[in-house]
Amino acid sequence: MDIQCVVDAKAILGEGTFWDVRDEVLWWIDIWGRKIHRFDPKTGENRSYESPEYLGCLATRENGGLIVTMVSGFFFFDPATGRFDPIFDPEAEMPDTRFNDGKTDRQGRFWSGSMFEAEGPARKIGSLYRMDEDLSVHKMVEGIGCSNGLAWSPDSRTMYYTDSHTTLVWAWNFDPVTGGIENRRVFVDVKDTGGVVDGATVDAEGCYWATLPVTSKICRYDPAGKLMTTIQLPTDLPTCVGFGGRDLDILYCTSAVLRRPPEKIMGAELAGGLFAIDTGVRGIAEAPFKG
Repeated sequence: MDIQCVVDAKAILGEGTFWDVRDEVLWWIDIWGRKIHRFDPKTGENRSYESPEYLGCLATRENGGLIVTMVSGFFFFDPATGRFDPIFDPEAEMPDTRFNDGKTDRQGRFWSGSMFEAEGPARKIGSLYRMDEDLSVHKMVEGIGCSNGLAWSPDSRTMYYTDSHTTLVWAWNFDPVTGGIENRRVFVDVKDTGGVVDGATVDAEGCYWATLPVTSKICRYDPAGKLMTTIQLPTDLPTCVGFGGRDLDILYCTSAVLRRPPEKIMGAELAGGLFAIDTGVRGIAEAPFKG
């Protein structure tokens, strides 16, 4: 399998892949580096934009620009001016959380979950939120330690999501018309694989691709939760995956340095890089946010 490091970014905490089908570029972020990246595979250019806070996730907008989450909630971002406009912070009274993983569903709603990030023992005080086209925000799941692994089946009937303070990935019945979820059940338990699930995506065949930090692995599970494929990366901390390329046949994967000293990443000199993987499988186009 062909695995290339296309940007040796040395990202502190790379995350948040989002392929822009209109401009054929990959947006991704460095959460702790406070950078939004725009990678153009045609030229190899990776352009960076500074953010004022730690980032969570992003998506393009139908009306232009991006929607992002940061420590203090939901924002619009205009790459042309570098301007961030606040929308809403549903956890304004919670100083020990920040926003983390998320993306749009196939109907163009924007989802992002929060996580505990403070000194002391981890607490499950995060939640998963859905922002609709009218910019209303709805709490969908609560009692979460670290939101991750969000993805939807090709028919938009199943939603996947994980708390990275557990080894479980859950599935819900998803209503594509209302954005409602119900019937939570365990989809995958990765305790025997090692690590926990971080960022994830679903391919055109309905299989779930998950990154497993500290294991160097990306794993592909079929719709029944059976492990089908394991990819070993040349770095130990893969963090998020998403399909891109003109034909959506390239799996992009971010990774992290996590502020480790050089001796801790010996043998993984490409830590923090953006990788492009030819898996022989196609993905599904991400929808821009309709708001």
